[in-house]
Amino acid sequence: MTTTTSDHPDDTGATATDTLSRRDLLGKTAAAGLGLSAASVFNILPVHAQPSSQPAPVLKNSKIVLGLIGCGGMGSANMRTLMGKPEIEVAALCDVDESRMGGDIAEVEKKYGKKPETYKDYRKMLERKDINAVIVGTPDHWHALNQIHASEAGKDSYCEKPISHNIVEAKSMVGAAKRYNSIVQVGTWQRSTREFVSAVEYIRSGKLGKITTVRAWKTDGSRMGQNKPGTAVPATFDYDRWIGPAAFVPYIPNYTHGNWRWFFNYGSGMTGDWGVHMMDIGLLGMSKTWDLVMPTEVSAYGGKLAWPDDDRTAPDTHVAIMKFSNPDFVLHWETGRKPLDGGPDHGTEFIAADGKSVMVWRGGWKVVDADGKELPKEEAPGTNDHWQNWIDCVKTRTQPRSNLLSMAQSTIVCHLANAALLAGETVRWDKNKMDIVGKAGKNTLSYQRPYRKPYKLPIYPI
Repeated sequence: MTTTTSDHPDDTGATATDTLSRRDLLGKTAAAGLGLSAASVFNILPVHAQPSSQPAPVLKNSKIVLGLIGCGGMGSANMRTLMGKPEIEVAALCDVDESRMGGDIAEVEKKYGKKPETYKDYRKMLERKDINAVIVGTPDHWHALNQIHASEAGKDSYCEKPISHNIVEAKSMVGAAKRYNSIVQVGTWQRSTREFVSAVEYIRSGKLGKITTVRAWKTDGSRMGQNKPGTAVPATFDYDRWIGPAAFVPYIPNYTHGNWRWFFNYGSGMTGDWGVHMMDIGLLGMSKTWDLVMPTEVSAYGGKLAWPDDDRTAPDTHVAIMKFSNPDFVLHWETGRKPLDGGPDHGTEFIAADGKSVMVWRGGWKVVDADGKELPKEEAPGTNDHWQNWIDCVKTRTQPRSNLLSMAQSTIVCHLANAALLAGETVRWDKNKMDIVGKAGKNTLSYQRPYRKPYKLPIYPI
């Protein structure tokens, strides 16, 4: 089997510095199996005291021994952050491009006094009994196989976002984690930073009143230009392994490291890359627990409108309108050239019936009245950081804030927005069945894809 490399240049990780006692969190949370009913200490972001049938891992010298799948980008960033934790020891690295591994090898050797073992085939790394967990830092089209195989091997995971390339993969990933009792944290670290925690808590408190509209956005100025195949694949790069289950296309350097996200063969465009952050906050605010509200209908418009001749296949302009019930509201997602209302280049906004609103972005949040006057607000208590939250949950076998089931729901909403655009039809969703209703949207890469032989997607019921 194979492994891949990854970059997430537009997803700048941040570590929350605010802390809250794990004992305080666990003392106030509800326990509820891998179901959908537990509430958090603030009734906002989930740190559930959720028992698992899986015993606590056998830790070498009380340390969680890690392997990294996918060097470079967020895979390396997550590894370096976790290396700063006393509970962590990194033992192995895996990537299909040897040129991507040098910096990570040096960092691990500097930290622990010995070089990590290196692999091209991540499944060889998963065979190691001494490794307790892995970081999945590969491109989106590899996440499902990496995480499912890790669960099958008895490993926990820290998985980059979006969790999957499509809806069918997301559902099977949740099913595998449930089947093997894996503790999976998704890299949507906004769930652990004070401004987003505060804004969501404010919305859930009811202080804004009846909310009719939620808006989320991210600007998109990425261009691939026009490129032709023919460049020789570098000797250090196993391109066939990098392609993995995706459809094979001739090698073009500009389509691989970092830029793969702008091609539906590998990623999901800005809607998957940042929508899974910004829409996630909107869904959290409109939900009571981490069992998120999901739309009943999704319509979308857009395409390559800014640069029609650009090589990218994901849209540079994308507007999706989503209808929700219980509560009744509309979510508006937009990616294009300019931020909404002249605000930051990304954000989430909740708009009440009387015109008051809450806007939140990385670094701040505000409450304003209908005339735009800023109103007083209250900051929520801090949390432990996103990576420490995962470590704590690995040890206690509880579900982390960005647990896989909750993030599958946010990720699927992004895939529905893409599916509606690709299908050119309104897509309908049944949350009880966790599936698209009817045929609209099912014949798109955002719903499912044929795997290139010999790769196969293991299917687990959700």
